[in-house]
Amino acid sequence: MRTIKYVALAGMAALVVSCSDFLEEYSQSSFYAESWEDLNELLVGSGYVQPEVCGTMSQTGSPNFGTFIHYVGDELDENNLTVEGRTISYSKPYTFGYYTWQQRSGQNQEYTDFYDDNKEWTKCYYGINVANNILAAVGSVPCATDEEIRGCAKVRAEARFLRAAFYYWLVNVYGQPYNAATADTDLGVPVKTSENVEDRKFDRNTVQEVYDLILSDLEAARADFRIYDTEKNSIYRADSTAVNLLLSRVFLYMGRWQECVDAANRVIDAHPALMQLNGNNSPFSVEGNVENIFSMGGNDLPAQMDYAYQGYRVSAELYGLYGDDDLRKTQWFWHLGHFIGLTKLEPYNVSTNESFSPSAPDYYYELYVHGWGGKIASVSNVFLLRSAEAYLNKAEAEAYLGHETEAREALNHLRGYRYQTGTAEVTASGEELVGEIRKERRKEFILEGQRWFDLRRYRVCPVYPERISLTHDYTYYVDELSREIVRRERFVLEEDDPSWTLPIPYEVLEFNTGMQGNGNPFREGTIIDNPTN
Repeated sequence: MRTIKYVALAGMAALVVSCSDFLEEYSQSSFYAESWEDLNELLVGSGYVQPEVCGTMSQTGSPNFGTFIHYVGDELDENNLTVEGRTISYSKPYTFGYYTWQQRSGQNQEYTDFYDDNKEWTKCYYGINVANNILAAVGSVPCATDEEIRGCAKVRAEARFLRAAFYYWLVNVYGQPYNAATADTDLGVPVKTSENVEDRKFDRNTVQEVYDLILSDLEAARADFRIYDTEKNSIYRADSTAVNLLLSRVFLYMGRWQECVDAANRVIDAHPALMQLNGNNSPFSVEGNVENIFSMGGNDLPAQMDYAYQGYRVSAELYGLYGDDDLRKTQWFWHLGHFIGLTKLEPYNVSTNESFSPSAPDYYYELYVHGWGGKIASVSNVFLLRSAEAYLNKAEAEAYLGHETEAREALNHLRGYRYQTGTAEVTASGEELVGEIRKERRKEFILEGQRWFDLRRYRVCPVYPERISLTHDYTYYVDELSREIVRRERFVLEEDDPSWTLPIPYEVLEFNTGMQGNGNPFREGTIIDNPTN
């Protein structure tokens, strides 16, 4: 007798938007699963975050998942200069709420209205609901033959990995950073593991409860991947190495240093390859990079970093951390005047009759801003797992454990692929060694979606905690199409500001009456430059 499992994709209504709107939108999102292959199809089509074309920020957010995470940290500066003939960038007004840490992330720069700030929350919980449905359905599809047993293990493992990944992202954006001493009471995000439609209000689980689920899912995924032991042939599907690398990162955040090292070692044993930059000018952020383990989503930054008025550029302070012996300085950036553009992606020339030299003023616009606009990047800059992280996770955790020889070995191994041959190795110890590891991590993962999470966890790290303030200057123009500057204001995120945790989207709090927010304060800037005076 053939088993048919009905899989309904509605069920997270109260966690997303208004219940009626959500159910209306997704009431048709269902299908009948007759086999593990059907569930595998659901994973591919609805579970994994799909990349979108590279585009600018708008009233509804950025085309690709999670782009706002680059604006809240210390990796981007405003750009208010351009070359002759260039006009303006179009994303800036829509970044205001994130870039200046507003009480609501969708706040507009005039404080008169709000843009949508619910997109990522919605995508994560939709993906979680897909995973919940798959995990509920997989027990009802045929699972008798060797192929079926392995297939069911595969979809279970990937569904658990995805659910863990979505909860990891949600709790590190909207929940408090993991602190073992307070995680049992600190607020995380709502947890739902049932596939059933629940038309009810939700409350927030604790940070500990969210992390417990993440670890449980990842360990279960590890076990299932041991059953489905086929070698993976795509970076766009999770496997045991991706599970171990995410486990290593989660253990690092939790201060479980030895478990972090153990998971990182499993990654290094399975996938030790690093891209050698010495004598190699190949593009870095490409599908074929030997370091890539897993990628989910796309990349919007080429369309949002522009040598133009109302644009953004790589932070000058961050760029200054790369020494002249650091090969990333020449291979990952394009520098002209005050503008610093990121070039980890390959240049994309859409012109059929013109080539552009890197020394040309229009090089970055033509081959990145214009070149990548409307194209889909092959590698995400928000959710990317690559082998370099295993070495840095291991180095940091070993240093915290007092295993300094092992920490330096892991750090210097990676540096051997990033610095000119003959560059001196790191010999530091103690707090200086930890500082070197953290600095290397900042440089290695520039604009890959990790820096904001690192800044948060350093604040509560039990070994050498690091608490800093951030300052962003925001320039107002006559309007979004203007080159004329009205004033410039300074916004400061102090060391103990509640907005080190981003605000729960307003629509979620409004629907889930009684759900506690994060106490994000109303914030105005201080005028530092007013050309009209």
